[in-house]
Amino acid sequence: MRMHTIAWLARFTRLLAVAGILSSAAVHAAGEAPPVPQRLRIVGGLAGINQYTRHEAPFWTQELPKLTGGRLTAEIVPFDQAGLSGEEMLRVVQMGAVPFGTAILSRSAAAEPELAGPDLAGLNPDFASLQRSVAAYRPRLATMLRERYGLELLAIYTYPAQVIFCAKRFKTLDELSGRRIRVSSGTQADFISALGAQPVQTAFSQIVASIKAGTVDCAITGTMSGNTIGLHEVAHFIHPMAVNWGLSVFVAQRAHWAQIAPDLRAIIQREMPRLERAIWAESDRETAEGLACNTGQGSCRTGQKGNMTLVPMDPSDEQRRLDILKKSVLPSWLQRCGSACATHWQQAMDRLSAAPR
Repeated sequence: MRMHTIAWLARFTRLLAVAGILSSAAVHAAGEAPPVPQRLRIVGGLAGINQYTRHEAPFWTQELPKLTGGRLTAEIVPFDQAGLSGEEMLRVVQMGAVPFGTAILSRSAAAEPELAGPDLAGLNPDFASLQRSVAAYRPRLATMLRERYGLELLAIYTYPAQVIFCAKRFKTLDELSGRRIRVSSGTQADFISALGAQPVQTAFSQIVASIKAGTVDCAITGTMSGNTIGLHEVAHFIHPMAVNWGLSVFVAQRAHWAQIAPDLRAIIQREMPRLERAIWAESDRETAEGLACNTGQGSCRTGQKGNMTLVPMDPSDEQRRLDILKKSVLPSWLQRCGSACATHWQQAMDRLSAAPR
């Protein structure tokens, strides 16, 4: 087992070195003063998506040096261009190969099911629901990441609403029965299975090709993310209900975090909530604009105008969502997660119930 772990880490060390993101903290001799300015190595979110291009990359490469008077600079690459899969992000940060990283919770939940808790498929049909769920679950996420992985939770980001795109017409969620639908997480797969459809795990970069080839009939992805990759050119019908959202966490390996001067850590901690708010505001806006762009509406400003048909929410869809969440998604998730997870879930739901609306 030890040899397997060493070989695994060596493989990713080579990949990260090629990508230019391996931390250089370990190369300094004991007692040697760190270079000035200190340079951070960061792995961000998905390449080409606005969370990364408009917010993460500019913050670290442009704003951080200004905020710290040049004492901190940073290099950042998206994880899908760094030779990493989403499932591995928390582990490589834990091992210190990546000092700072953005991990998509649905990907990480394949190995750590509890991480899916605040964004279960069917739990948050709108943006306000998502905000409440994340606020209720945030303390548990911070504790779990610290205790199990030795990570400092610095921010929680979200992508736009993950909705259903289909090549062929449908009028209600129940009419998706029998179709092959691209999913990106276990709880999405549970949701789709409860509809009588077949979930198919497919990489984000392969969605358009899969629809074209007919290997999938529909796909769940972000409203604007789908537009960015040209999904509106091969799919013709889009349903506006958020199946879920696509949360990610930005974390630091605690040993590397401790190597940053206290006053500089304080600046990062002060500014991360601002970056988080900007990403959330963009995701809220992009949810609506993504729908507008895919359907060719005049309110589309930054995306590509398509000619998709918006499938109106049928009165039965909301009740179907609730039934699937309670009878399929939640029980299946708790079975994977275990009894301790059920306790933490209930505590979060108690906080959610007590929070003002």
